[in-house]
Amino acid sequence: MKKTGYSGKHRPRYMSGGELALSVAWFPCALLYHELLLRAFDGDVRFFSPALAKIFLFSAAAGLLLYLVCDLIPLKGVSKLLAGALSLVYIVILCVERGIKGMFSFYYGVLAAADTAGAAVGNFTGSALTAVRNTIPFALLALIPFVLYLVLRNLIIPDAGRRRPWTARTAVAAALVLFQLAGSLLSGAGQSAPVYTYDFTTNNAIPEFGLLTSVRLELQYAVFGMPEADIGEFIEQGGSSGESDPTAVGGSTGETVGNTDGETAEPSGETGGETTVPAVPVEYGYNALDIDFDGLAAASSGTVADMHRYFGALTPSKQNEYTGLFKGKNLILLCAESFCSYAVDPDLTPTLYRLTQEEGFVFTNFYQPDWTLSTCGGEFSVLTGIIPNWFGRSDSSRKAIGKDMSVTLGNMFRDLGYQTLAYHNGEYTFYNRDEYLPVFGYDYKAEDGGGLDLPTDRWPRSDYEMIQYTCDQYINEYVENGTPFHTFYMTITGHGPWSFYSDERSKEYQRLVQEKFPDLSRPCQAYIASNMDLDRALELLVSKLEDAGIADDTLIVMAADHYPYFLATGNSHEGSYDYYNDMNRYFGHPEDSEKLTSRYHSTLLMWSGNIEKTVVDAPCYSCDIVPTVANLFGLPYDSRLYSGRDILDSDYDPAAYSSSMPLVIFANNRGQGVSWITAAGTYEASQRKFIPNKGVTVPEDYVSNVQNLVNGKLQNSKLVISQDYFATIFKE
Repeated sequence: MKKTGYSGKHRPRYMSGGELALSVAWFPCALLYHELLLRAFDGDVRFFSPALAKIFLFSAAAGLLLYLVCDLIPLKGVSKLLAGALSLVYIVILCVERGIKGMFSFYYGVLAAADTAGAAVGNFTGSALTAVRNTIPFALLALIPFVLYLVLRNLIIPDAGRRRPWTARTAVAAALVLFQLAGSLLSGAGQSAPVYTYDFTTNNAIPEFGLLTSVRLELQYAVFGMPEADIGEFIEQGGSSGESDPTAVGGSTGETVGNTDGETAEPSGETGGETTVPAVPVEYGYNALDIDFDGLAAASSGTVADMHRYFGALTPSKQNEYTGLFKGKNLILLCAESFCSYAVDPDLTPTLYRLTQEEGFVFTNFYQPDWTLSTCGGEFSVLTGIIPNWFGRSDSSRKAIGKDMSVTLGNMFRDLGYQTLAYHNGEYTFYNRDEYLPVFGYDYKAEDGGGLDLPTDRWPRSDYEMIQYTCDQYINEYVENGTPFHTFYMTITGHGPWSFYSDERSKEYQRLVQEKFPDLSRPCQAYIASNMDLDRALELLVSKLEDAGIADDTLIVMAADHYPYFLATGNSHEGSYDYYNDMNRYFGHPEDSEKLTSRYHSTLLMWSGNIEKTVVDAPCYSCDIVPTVANLFGLPYDSRLYSGRDILDSDYDPAAYSSSMPLVIFANNRGQGVSWITAAGTYEASQRKFIPNKGVTVPEDYVSNVQNLVNGKLQNSKLVISQDYFATIFKE
């Protein structure tokens, strides 16, 4: 008789409870271990926080999903190979993110790392090697689950002959759905909801939801697009200050209404034989264009209609005594790599000191926030006046390629017949500058195939040489033919990491810096030394302008792309160490961290031969540069379309809320929330506290009103790019 079924040693048996528990729990526990390991090595986040609950739930759901996939594959050899390969790939991603965090001080997305951070590592070998070396202890700990899997793989994924009850599989599937649903509900509610949806960035998502969920969201939004915020809630009802329509006061043409020279009125009568001159205040117009936002909103729908209503409700900045001061003259704009106030010294960098402290406009309260986009983000804010953002794997600059960017200085000056030139002494295609700088209105040249060939090819290339070999062309064109120019320079000499061993620029000035600051740590000494080349570049530039007799006809503006964050992490060979606080202590300033606004205090240079020293105390930041320059040159522009404002508009009450008041907006760094500064005080998001300035009392609703304005500016800074909004505003 033919036998059926199994018998003897070939009869399958059900897994024991312990075997089943090990098999089911292995992947959730391994994923949770990796998430907690990454969190433990991140000194910028609080380990024990409500985020741990979400990380646990998402790790459990993902681990159970991996268990089910491996369990349902009939060929268990394939299951084991798949599980091992996925584990190893995940460990590689984990170590890469840890290395990037150690190198750049923030996390990149997986797709963005391939496009941006990978190229940066290739260009900046010294910092890359330091990051790899510092990641070794982390990598060894991360490999522990993989090694254990190799040893226990036959228990974790038993052979096909070991039966699993379908009731267990059903329970696992139900638990998977429950964990994922609970994690999604927690993440989509409360303060973490924006980071989970329309404000997603990898840097903020990893501390809040874990790496695995961050990767899932990045891929999900790359395929299906990111959700957009409902900006209707940010629209201010009836305008922000109750003022009349700005276009009715003469601001629509970009011309100043009233007495633009700041003079008093002519004598109007006599009293007792003496002439009296009544004090008539100058009435300035608004920097606003004749844009019918109400009509545009009525003809649109959805997000774009809300955007029209939002911008129409804002109050433009006022024109002022400086409006048109440089009309028809020249502009040189520099974005200085890793520049900060500690690079300004009367002896070592005398030109920087002269142009920022002794002459021109002296800005005492200027900031360059951390946009978590490195140089690309700071450069974008300086060139556009708009807060930079991540768009999945892309960023604002690259997202703007192919879009209308009429609001940039390059395009505004080019439309007036200026030469608009851009130079970079780094790689031509880096960050896709060869694509987005032309969109911003520039004829662009750079090293490594971009038409700029400097004689010295040592890292980092010299800012002095870049100025030396480019400035004569546009200066001579202006002197000989009267063609005005606007030139943009993206410098590179100040790039980290800073070392007297590998940094060719720092080596040149090592002795001078060490003689003046003998007790300052070596990386900080090398940082200051690297900026001495930038100082010599500015000295040469000013000399060339003065020799040509056009220093009075030219405005030089310079701001940093970001503070020297390599000092905080990437300059240490022994591990993470904040050398920036070495400079804080050495120069008598309080210690701080990247969580505090003080870390991003910087120096703005705005100088011309015809400007006497003018101190400006208003809080300001890089997004204010474009509106301020546009006002100085009398360009027709609408201040409501920018994230920033004209710094020189002093028509505000420090204690009163207005949508045109001074406002510095910082990035939502590591999911802590958004810090901001106004003339009334500072809101530190990491402390959840508003600190008013001495002697200033604000209304009860002041903080909530500013928060709403900040959120509106942040969201619209993304939407003006993603929606190609300026094409709608400026279409012919």
